Amino acid sequence: MNDDLHRILIRGGVTSPGELKDVISMLETAGLKEVNFGSRQDLLFPINAADEEQLESISQFNTDIIGERKYQNIVCSYVSADIFDMTYWLKGSTYLYILEGFDYNPKLKINITDPKQRLVPIFSGDLNFVASESEDYWYLNVKLPHWERSGYYPVLIYTWDIANISQAIETIYEDIQDVEELFFVLSKKLDTNNKAIEKELKIEYITFPYYEGMNRMGIDQYWLGLYWRNNKYDLAFLKEFCGFCLDNSIGKICITPWKSFIVKGIKKDSRLELERFLGQWGINVRHSQLEMNWHVPVDDAEALELKKFLVRSFDQNDISTYGLTFGISNDVGKRSHFASVIIEKNAPPAIVKDFEVRPTYNVLHFENFDPNTQKYIAYAQDVDKIELPGLLMELSKKYFAQLGKSTTKEEPVKNKNEKQTQKVYQCKSCFTIYDKLYGDAKAGVSAGTIFKDLSESYQCPVCNSPKDNFEKVELEVNSF
Repeated sequence: MNDDLHRILIRGGVTSPGELKDVISMLETAGLKEVNFGSRQDLLFPINAADEEQLESISQFNTDIIGERKYQNIVCSYVSADIFDMTYWLKGSTYLYILEGFDYNPKLKINITDPKQRLVPIFSGDLNFVASESEDYWYLNVKLPHWERSGYYPVLIYTWDIANISQAIETIYEDIQDVEELFFVLSKKLDTNNKAIEKELKIEYITFPYYEGMNRMGIDQYWLGLYWRNNKYDLAFLKEFCGFCLDNSIGKICITPWKSFIVKGIKKDSRLELERFLGQWGINVRHSQLEMNWHVPVDDAEALELKKFLVRSFDQNDISTYGLTFGISNDVGKRSHFASVIIEKNAPPAIVKDFEVRPTYNVLHFENFDPNTQKYIAYAQDVDKIELPGLLMELSKKYFAQLGKSTTKEEPVKNKNEKQTQKVYQCKSCFTIYDKLYGDAKAGVSAGTIFKDLSESYQCPVCNSPKDNFEKVELEVNSF
């Protein structure tokens, strides 16, 4: 994320149309026309630090603009309640009561989630509260910033103790070395209504949901998911949309960690008016899942272009990624991602820091392609951008081959010392590869067709360059 961006912490990703409209008015006063959504369900935007106090003074909701990185937004899965599978006792109102208990801005990342949903990451925080089968009790998975590995708090946490325990941990965590010590210190410091753990937390694998478009909710209501591929949400549209929600008695707007937002409780009588409203603004509500299930750093043009390149490659090869999620990261070794597959961009070697060099990437995935395993597997290291589509297609096939099976066998790491040469044809204009192994499904060219047998009218599927603009090249690829 761009560290120059300021934030508004939308606690739990839950806001009202009136509050969001107030925020939009603040941002418009600052001369902004767009806002970004963050991976922790917050709002991000560029303003001058000197404008913070002036903008805050015009807010009717006493909204704080955060310019420092030390404060974190609370993440919760309220957005999934009532529209995806839920733990039987966990209602949307429960999240709201918990969030109201926080009367401070946390410095630790706090996640409050239902293990039966997949839209909101369960283990991407420092303090991860996960609903148990015992009503009003939660597991607590802890991985403090200075710890190398996570651990589970030895008792279940009562719903109404979550805010107090979180705040107490904030005051002592820097000196705590493990979960046992944390429990010992808190037990002496707080009087809480804990409960013994009767069984370990086991989170079943669930495929990632489709979260866009108009969908039925109960008998006579609907929910709407909206996603914009560049994550730059037009303030004028959002302001009008908030007005629609207010006029139609819609009480909440929810931001997701996937740079999208969901509105629940749309009355049946309001659906036609909402569809007309979206159509007038030209809003597309049926993006391909190939491009929706991505976590890309905010305000990072290079990462967004890489995503577009990879999505085009998937589309051209008719590759299915249903249930898979992908993330692009500039923080090698960060290990706090929540996508199935991670593409890490390596920093250039220090010896060539004054020269422009092509970046290299690492490809990792979680065990069984499930982020909730919290176990990373290195699949490829130090590979060129042009190799990424093939590697991700391999992983897609591996994902479907093991889907529904219990497998923990790790893949061997592929690195730059384990490469072989492959001859392909490459467009000289945009560097798109024609590989006979895959053909070109969009152009009606079947797999196995060699380049010289292509029609003379064949064009590059990306930039439409003619066939004679391709040249034969040798690429180093990972052996497999």
